[in-house]
Amino acid sequence: MSLTDQFWNASFEELRLGYSEQEHDYLCLLCGETVEKGIIYSADGLLYEAAKYMRHHIEADHGSVFEHLSQLDKRITGLSDHQNSLMRLFYQGMSDLDVQKELGIGSASTIRNHRFALKEKERQAKVFLVMMELMKGTGKKAVHASPTPSASGKKRDAELTVSPTEYAEITKKYFPEGTLGALNTIPRKHKHRLVVLEEIAKRFDPAQVYSEKEVNAILEGTYEEDYVSVRRYLIDYSFLGRNPDGSQYWVKNNGEEQEKQMNRKQELKQMYKEVKTEAGVYQIRNTQNGKVWIDGAMNLKTMNGKQFMLKHGSHTSKALQKEWDQYGEGAFVFEVLEVLEKKNEPYFDAADALEKLEDKWLDKLQPYGDKGYNEMKKQQ
Repeated sequence: MSLTDQFWNASFEELRLGYSEQEHDYLCLLCGETVEKGIIYSADGLLYEAAKYMRHHIEADHGSVFEHLSQLDKRITGLSDHQNSLMRLFYQGMSDLDVQKELGIGSASTIRNHRFALKEKERQAKVFLVMMELMKGTGKKAVHASPTPSASGKKRDAELTVSPTEYAEITKKYFPEGTLGALNTIPRKHKHRLVVLEEIAKRFDPAQVYSEKEVNAILEGTYEEDYVSVRRYLIDYSFLGRNPDGSQYWVKNNGEEQEKQMNRKQELKQMYKEVKTEAGVYQIRNTQNGKVWIDGAMNLKTMNGKQFMLKHGSHTSKALQKEWDQYGEGAFVFEVLEVLEKKNEPYFDAADALEKLEDKWLDKLQPYGDKGYNEMKKQQ
């Protein structure tokens, strides 16, 4: 199924998240990137489980699901350019008065009317979706069956259970020359992959310790096209064990090794929980003319999202966006100015402290007019 089909067949919740859960991985509905389940991923010095890594991918590569969807063609969104612009500003949390000033149209009451019109469009969309669901049953007698309480659980168990007949059919499909012959392709289905890996693991002597070169020699004869992936799957699915430096490989004792693997995953999860995000102030500096844009962030890693917005022409600063388009991405650098020192005090307000830190740097660098892209904050 193509990515376009995956996108349109996704549920409302999947589209809202930007990804769908497959049998053995997570699929990004925005670009087609897949993240395999059961693996801990490292990015920017942090550790992520598969689902969290997919959310990190969407934030880092797409800014947000909203940003991506708002850039789709109007024939897909059903929104006029004006409605799209309004929604983007509403998404940023702007008040009616701020939106009115940003767009330079009407008054605050005009913007309120636009909000109402979008709410009306939302209600119409709900009714339309319900009607489409009901229409699907016409022309046929709808059969209503009460689902078994644990139907999904039973289905999953059934998918992972392989009968002797099915096992033979799978091995015949992927090993056309017999189980000692070459593998024709790596299965995508989780159940089929387990069967294939189990057969490949039988080619290794449980009493022997192998070097990586010896493992590669065996697997290259099994699947020359991509034996490295086969080796990785044998490790990931606990058929083979190896030293951290990859110097030795051996056949795993499934019971003991699975327990060790689970313990290791728990350790990694705990490490992930203990990793703290850093808040602070950063700048986007134009190396051609020295102009800067100053901003604060509760998580400095979200600078990647700002870069994505600039690449796609959706940054909130029109002045910065204009010169980014003019000079190109290579003319700009992202630099952390100061990390917020968080105090272990009951009344410490991180958001307030970050705002003061940002004001400090705005006052110091004065990134306004010819010196930068920020706008002067209004005096309250």
